[in-house]
Amino acid sequence: MIRLKLKRQPKVPLQAERLSPDGLSGLSHDAICAIEILHGRRRCRVDEFFEVQGEGADELQIEGDLRKVQQIGSRMTHGTIAIRGDVGMHLGASMSGGKINVDGDAGDWAGAEMVGGEIHISRNAGDRIGGAYVGSLTGMKNGTILVDGTAGAEIGLRMRRGLIVVGGQAGELAGLQMKGGTIVLRGGAAARCGAWMRRGTIVSLQPVATLATHRYSTDYNPTFLNLYARHLQGFGIEIPYRSEEGGYARYCGDGSVRGKGEILVWQPRDASV
Repeated sequence: MIRLKLKRQPKVPLQAERLSPDGLSGLSHDAICAIEILHGRRRCRVDEFFEVQGEGADELQIEGDLRKVQQIGSRMTHGTIAIRGDVGMHLGASMSGGKINVDGDAGDWAGAEMVGGEIHISRNAGDRIGGAYVGSLTGMKNGTILVDGTAGAEIGLRMRRGLIVVGGQAGELAGLQMKGGTIVLRGGAAARCGAWMRRGTIVSLQPVATLATHRYSTDYNPTFLNLYARHLQGFGIEIPYRSEEGGYARYCGDGSVRGKGEILVWQPRDASV
């Protein structure tokens, strides 16, 4: 295992896309120390900001207040990264494999445009997780993002495939312009959930204010949620799916863009009935 510990705070953001199993695997201790990262516009060595232990391996552990350290795990294809502390923007952006576990908060754009792999954030996440960058037509294309706490605005922006699960509440415009995939909101979402979505599924376990352009369709228990429920149980996440517990109100839309997506809102069965 390679261990990095932040020894001093950067004054401006560090661009650290080399900090991933892909960038460090097979390197000696001295070679890892000599890797160049950007401190603003200035090139610097990894050991200028981090204490380095270990040699090239597929397991990387990074510790410290990393809120100004960006792009950790960007484009990674394999291995694991364990982050102890809060981390900055673009975590795991465009990653295609491997796992990232964050014991803390994550900044905006976590998992942006990812095509595979798994990100687990133990506390809160920022805006546009799993989303598309400005000017890009498509957000995440596959993979899984799990957030135990809350998430910011526009999560899953233009996502095509994959799974995003938020344990707390998501900000406004969750699932904005979705093209596919699934978003599970255990704590509901703020205003304009599913705006301009064309396809995909948003599952909310709390009431959400749907747009007028999302038409109520029916109450039912979709079979595919059985599979998701069993999959998420492996992460310690429970979502209801049994008919005796209740059902889901289905809203189709967004009609303003002739969308065929759906928002499923959990309706627990009244125990007194």
